[in-house]
Amino acid sequence: MWLTGPRSTYSRGMTTPEQTTLRPGTWALDTAHSSVNFTVRHLGISKVRGRFNKFDAEFVVDESGYALISATVYVESFDTGNEQRDGHVRSADLLHAEKNPTLSFKALEPIRAAEDFEVVGELTFGEITKPITLAVEWGGVQEFRPGERHTGFTATATLLRTDFGVGTALPSSFLSDKIAIELDIQLIEPTAG
Repeated sequence: MWLTGPRSTYSRGMTTPEQTTLRPGTWALDTAHSSVNFTVRHLGISKVRGRFNKFDAEFVVDESGYALISATVYVESFDTGNEQRDGHVRSADLLHAEKNPTLSFKALEPIRAAEDFEVVGELTFGEITKPITLAVEWGGVQEFRPGERHTGFTATATLLRTDFGVGTALPSSFLSDKIAIELDIQLIEPTAG
């Protein structure tokens, strides 16, 4: 049984809820149409937005219709569009990218996609691992080019930077402890075989 999911009514190329399926196999990350974004409040008065420009994701659907999910974000790719600030955040004062090169996520159990669902997993940064729950919206399946189908997900979560030992000396009035995460992930269907 393949994963089944929603239909977006605006698109002629999408299938109905009953027909939308995710083929078993490894769905490849479409990096050109995916992003890992974050938002943090500065001084309590405005938000700074940024992204990580380098990341990998693994999404493997088994024959029973469940998917195993994991992802790796490369800390050195932290980017807010301001080189001076980005260099400081990557330094030992905050992320310490040299010591902590990756941020990794792994779902605790296989998931079955639906229009809206949650993924419970673990987030690891350096030597610290904490539970995290992603709220996920599934966009369905769409033909991108003839014979090539894509699927897309948007996931959100909130984490506390101090839980991961980031900027523990900084008061939250200067840099909010809460970090909002938004993932836009597009995946390419494996070839039939």
